[in-house]
Amino acid sequence: MKHITLRELLVKLPEAEIHGDTATTINFLTCDSRSVRPGALFFALRGWQSDGHTYIEKAIEAGAAAVILEDEASAPTGTPWVRVPDGRAAMGRMAARFNGEPTATKPLIGITGTNGKTTTTYLIEAILEAAGHHAAVLGTISYRFGTTIIQASHTTPESTELQSALRQLAEAGADAFVMEVSSHALEQKRVDGCYFDVGIFSNLTRDHLDYHLTMENYREAKCRLFSDLLQPSPEKPQRRAAINMDDPSGEEIARRCSCPVITFGIQGQRDVRPTDIASSVDGISATLITPAGSFKFASRLLGRFNLSNILAAAAAGVALDLPLDAIKYGIENHSTVPGRMERVANRSGVTCLVDYAHTGDALENVLATLKEISTGRIITLFGCGGDRDNGKRPIMGRIAVTKSDLAIVTSDNPRTEDPLSIMEQIKAGITSIAPLPVGEDRGTSETHREYQPNQLTDGFTERGFVLVENRREAIRLAISLAHPGDIVLLAGKGHEDYQIIGTVKHHFDDREEAAAAFAENMA
Repeated sequence: MKHITLRELLVKLPEAEIHGDTATTINFLTCDSRSVRPGALFFALRGWQSDGHTYIEKAIEAGAAAVILEDEASAPTGTPWVRVPDGRAAMGRMAARFNGEPTATKPLIGITGTNGKTTTTYLIEAILEAAGHHAAVLGTISYRFGTTIIQASHTTPESTELQSALRQLAEAGADAFVMEVSSHALEQKRVDGCYFDVGIFSNLTRDHLDYHLTMENYREAKCRLFSDLLQPSPEKPQRRAAINMDDPSGEEIARRCSCPVITFGIQGQRDVRPTDIASSVDGISATLITPAGSFKFASRLLGRFNLSNILAAAAAGVALDLPLDAIKYGIENHSTVPGRMERVANRSGVTCLVDYAHTGDALENVLATLKEISTGRIITLFGCGGDRDNGKRPIMGRIAVTKSDLAIVTSDNPRTEDPLSIMEQIKAGITSIAPLPVGEDRGTSETHREYQPNQLTDGFTERGFVLVENRREAIRLAISLAHPGDIVLLAGKGHEDYQIIGTVKHHFDDREEAAAAFAENMA
């Protein structure tokens, strides 16, 4: 068990007002009164639904050795306490200190944006490995290094959990870190205490408005990485930002950066840009132009949105002054990303892809790619999560039905919402679409027909959509309708191996379900 004095933890908090014995020994940090144990330092944080100040007495009864708080009126008697202006920022810095500041002397690359973060982390990991580093990755899927895998509770966890994970990964041998940085984590200061070398902005499209409420708030949260956390420091004096200038928010974020910027984009004369682009079912090839030189590459990734991810990873490599041959090797030899355009093997001649696309922009990007490379029909299965931004539901419905031959609307993670209600909100975006002119967007029908499941027994000839609440049945329907040469896209859940119904997680994996459906069809 780790021990450190309160005085040592407060070294980097000059604004702290200290009351009591700072020689007190601390062996654990937490902001959850339920996890307090003897010797713990308890952070009384104001949350969305509760105020940690009301749990101070309970934390002390459980053995808290000291308390960090913002409201002096809640100060305990007989227990050391420290008042700080921002409890979350203090917790991030103190958690880093408690864990030996694992990122202070090792490269740390942070990626923020609505889409593309996970794929970009895998690409950067491959580039770092090619350059001789042993990189750990912290993201939506897991926090991992070699055989050390820490299951991800959030894309970016609470600062106490994050810094502990970084320390564990460093102790396992990691000498570089690649981290997905969520907007929630930036706003809640979970990554304060992390010493970033490079920050990457991928894109900004509608998501998480159940939390941020407006796109302006969402953008502002993303900006924190570039305006606050990339300021040059004694530990990291040469920080850099890599900004996607194809995105409308790129100019604003670049302007707000507190360090030098490397721009990237498919359009325009950016610092990192492609020429001679070719795309097929086998992947992407292009010549990549960078400030350090140019090279040709061929990647197994599909589509324009993945080309943008490649540019982001290359820009990070340039920002770190990594050799061009390492950047090229990493792009061409990256690992398969679970649940990101992941193929489900079958003997039916059908291309079946599982993808995490769960926003309108992500779904549109994936379908645009599939449309470019398809020779048959596109069948898209998707749903929208419950207890999340409901404004994107009709948007995703509109995109799915206009970009597919058949859209199967089903349940995602309904959580505490009624799945049928979610599906009706998706349907509203479909039925509001004006009839399509004959021949537009691959179609031959003037309308998008609504099918009933029993009407699809013999297949479909008109473009349209169908509502099937049970996701397992919906996947089996999609597979049964596919002919050789068709593409089936199972969107929304990607790498997730569960479905949340009510408040209970049930095992459910789109990849397993699709494989089982293909096997049944071949039987």
